[in-house]
Amino acid sequence: MKMLRHNAIRELVAASLVANQDELRRKLRRRGFAVTQATLSRDIHELRLSKGPGGYSMSNGAGPAIEDNSPPSLTEMMEGFGLRVRRAMNQVVLTAVAGGAQPLAAALDREGWADIVGTIAGDDTVLVICSDIHHATDVEARLRTMLES
Repeated sequence: MKMLRHNAIRELVAASLVANQDELRRKLRRRGFAVTQATLSRDIHELRLSKGPGGYSMSNGAGPAIEDNSPPSLTEMMEGFGLRVRRAMNQVVLTAVAGGAQPLAAALDREGWADIVGTIAGDDTVLVICSDIHHATDVEARLRTMLES
C-alpha cells in the first residue's frame, strides 16, 4: 500500500501544482488513499519532495536517490506537526496536530538540548520540562522560531 501511495504522490506532483499538504491529502483521497497528516508528512520526507513557491516538486538529484534512514530533523517535525508554543514557568507546552506529539517529542529528545530535562508527549501536546525559567524562555524562543519560519 505504501509503495502504491508513494507512486500516486509522485504522479500527482509531476502532473499538477500541489501547493500544500492539505491539497495533496485531498488529491490522494480522490485516488482512494485516505492518509493522516502525519503519514503524509513522512511520505513527503521519504520521497524527498521539496517545497518552493510553486508548490511541491521532486528533488532534482541526478541518478537514483540514496536511501536516507535517518529520522527527520526537529525543524522538519516542527514544520509538519507543530502548531503553537507557550511557556509556563520552567515548562514549555508545544501543541501539535492530532497524533503529532510523540514524533515531535522524540525529535526534540534526539536534539539533546542541554536546556531540556525531559519531555512528556500525549496525542497532540508535548510538555517540555526545563531546569529553570531562563532555559524555558530560550527553548520557547528556539521552538517558536522554527514554527514561524
